[in-house]
Amino acid sequence: MSATLRDKYAIVGVGQSPIGEVPDMDSLSLLALAMKAAIEDAGLTNKHIDGMITRGPDDVYTHHQHMGQILGINPRFSASLASGGASQCAAVAMAAMAIEAGMCETVVTGYGRNTWSRTRKRGTRQGSERGLRLPGEPQEFAPEFGLFGATAMHAFGCRRHMHLYGTTKDQMGAVAVAFRRHASKNPLAQMREPITLEDYHRAKPIVEPYNMLDCSLNSDGAGAVVVTRAERARDLRQRPVTIMGFGQKNNLRGWFHDDNMVTLGGLESAAVAYRMAGIGPEDVDVAQIYDCFTYIVLATLEDYGFCKKGEGGPFVASGALELDGALPTNTSGGQLSEGHIEGMLQIVEAVRQLRRDHPPDRLVKDAEIAIVSGHGGNTVCHSTLILRRG
Repeated sequence: MSATLRDKYAIVGVGQSPIGEVPDMDSLSLLALAMKAAIEDAGLTNKHIDGMITRGPDDVYTHHQHMGQILGINPRFSASLASGGASQCAAVAMAAMAIEAGMCETVVTGYGRNTWSRTRKRGTRQGSERGLRLPGEPQEFAPEFGLFGATAMHAFGCRRHMHLYGTTKDQMGAVAVAFRRHASKNPLAQMREPITLEDYHRAKPIVEPYNMLDCSLNSDGAGAVVVTRAERARDLRQRPVTIMGFGQKNNLRGWFHDDNMVTLGGLESAAVAYRMAGIGPEDVDVAQIYDCFTYIVLATLEDYGFCKKGEGGPFVASGALELDGALPTNTSGGQLSEGHIEGMLQIVEAVRQLRRDHPPDRLVKDAEIAIVSGHGGNTVCHSTLILRRG
């Protein structure tokens, strides 16, 4: 049934805000900037938008209402998502499904954050102390033992993968070095100074086995895209990028259940997306993989079928992720170097690669199909998006 949606919808506009340190703008302003840019990129105005799907800081109630007020859009359909980094690919899928259901015709979706600025204000905290437990649930190791925040939780999965498969720090370092090399060509990236494997090993320890360069950035910024019907897309300003397939899988029993730390929701999410698109991993030309931490890149590549489970380390160390590698990945620098905008900029980058928007030294030659992953929601939510050059 899902195959009936294949190639019926397209991304027709993309936009982003400045990234990195933007202390004079809050998250709503950053997202408004990105959404306006995406709408204009498509050759449209706010009067053409009748659907809106957003994600913003968790403490902003009815986030889509705020964005509608700021942009002067009163859509027929609107929603806000709250699955962390899995929200962005899911929002593009929801946009296609909402249009298919007749609820709207043209949807703007995006995400904005001002994490860099917020964590530097007096009285704010840089991490959550709640971890993954339910309200009122006792925990053996509380924050006073250092167990809090996403870094510590993901570190368990990384250490488990290292134990099972012999994954090494050198292999995780290869991810960080490759993505920084890509960011060095991106004039908008937050971190552009190239790094070596030696630089990686010298980086400040954070939570064993992670150091600073294993961890995504604290960033201000936003990204957005516009989705509409493929037949309408042909009449708009930009070459459309067709939505071939999408999938979602949330391991809601938790990070520590079964082997969820090693086999992510991406295994089933990608299978659904491949089936809908009618392709397999061998058909993908460029990947934009959610990289909150270097380890998640390895696990996702395995789950997506680019290598066998346990072989992610050797795969990334082979140079496969480079622009001229077997699977060019996170070609704008990803969240490790371009900026952590919860995967939204990786959708934007996939579109720009397929539209051939970049100079030749930043493009994946003859790329026709891109895959994008989303990961988050307290480490267990996953979404997948497959796009094709229209």
